[in-house]
Amino acid sequence: MKRDRRWKGRAFLAMSLDGYIAREDGDVSWLEELSDDVGHVPTSAENPALVWETFFPEVDTIVMGRGTFEKLLTFGVWPFDEVDVLVLSTTLQTEDARVKIARSLGELTERLSGDQVKNVYIDGGATIRSFLREGLLDELTVAVVPVILGTGVSLFGKDVPETSLRVRGSHVTGEGLVRITYEIAPA
Repeated sequence: MKRDRRWKGRAFLAMSLDGYIAREDGDVSWLEELSDDVGHVPTSAENPALVWETFFPEVDTIVMGRGTFEKLLTFGVWPFDEVDVLVLSTTLQTEDARVKIARSLGELTERLSGDQVKNVYIDGGATIRSFLREGLLDELTVAVVPVILGTGVSLFGKDVPETSLRVRGSHVTGEGLVRITYEIAPA
């Protein structure tokens, strides 16, 4: 399936050092508590990881799951006016004109292949896991946040196949984020 598609599946997210993307109740407020005035030592790299300002301008389509979409609605501001947004959900009912709903991964990939899509931003833990399982994720940029949550929503869980990755860039930010961009190695 990977070789037949024209688009590139890319994820960009943050997780705690112990691998959680949210608290058990879905809360992500711990991401807002980052500060660059607590003594972190930033580093530079000859090949830095992607940052939002270089990642997002290349995105033409966003794919997210229902949970991520519903969480996004609580933020009060819609940040994705310039790109197409597809929500992968079997149950979501919405009249929100800013999104299109796909009821299955097959329907979603068919839509992506039919459009002039090049760079797809995959957002949400379950959606990222689905794309990874199906060989539809090509690139993963992770910011490891200097916090241990102890419990929460795991990025990968137990249902993700063993996957080889190639490091394409890394660096440490002033907020203490260890940011790494990986390319998913072909199977």
